[in-house]
Amino acid sequence: MKEIQSSKNQLIKEMKKFHQKKQRDKEQKYLLEGYHLVEEAVLHGAMIEQLFVDPKGLADYGEWLEKQALELTLVTEEVLKSLSELPTPQGIVALVHKEERIISDYRGKWLLLDHVQDPGNVGTLIRTADAAGFSGVILGEGSADIYSTKVLRSMQGSHFHLPVISANLFEVIDQLKKEKVPVYGTELNPEAITYTSIPESASVAFILGNEGQGVQKELLTQTDQNVYIPLYGAAESLNVGVAGGILMYHFASLSNVNEHLRKC
Repeated sequence: MKEIQSSKNQLIKEMKKFHQKKQRDKEQKYLLEGYHLVEEAVLHGAMIEQLFVDPKGLADYGEWLEKQALELTLVTEEVLKSLSELPTPQGIVALVHKEERIISDYRGKWLLLDHVQDPGNVGTLIRTADAAGFSGVILGEGSADIYSTKVLRSMQGSHFHLPVISANLFEVIDQLKKEKVPVYGTELNPEAITYTSIPESASVAFILGNEGQGVQKELLTQTDQNVYIPLYGAAESLNVGVAGGILMYHFASLSNVNEHLRKC
């Protein structure tokens, strides 16, 4: 086992560069913090290039680490803090290769995010899509980087469970239409219908937009129908993460109920 005792070590300096999106994009790698997320990476066969633990991490996770065929570097608590972006580091940090995902079949249930910038919202939406049994999440231009620490913490490993890619949403909508997948935008206007009016179907795509501006008008003109979630109190709008959860779980429950009825 290698040991590093200084945050000025050249390898540590190189690792800290991955706090920047530019470096993550260039190298197609990212830092993953915490035992649960590193365990998820191992369980789903992600390529882990480096694994750093401090003495507490080694004591807490040593038995698990011994079973993994991973290159391990023991660092001091100070060094681990320099690698971490968490207020309270959890003793373990991994350098992980990004997984290239290519979508060849758009049939299924998809969530499209248009300029959703808040990392917590992006992570929550991906995690909810995972929990609701969606096929994948597609992030358009201007959305938060899923490999930032805040999004990774909020996703809780869901990016290992389903495809999460970045793409041009106009091109994605064209492809969805070619495969006859109904596309619903989210918009509050007289032409929109309540989300409970969405008919059950084998495939669907929902577009959620920026926290302040909503979905781009140009995208909304490309949808099959736009929907809204009624507001019964005095609030002007719903948090985009909450709105996405309502839409996804409503459609998922509708599909599951109808599937159950078909089997009866």
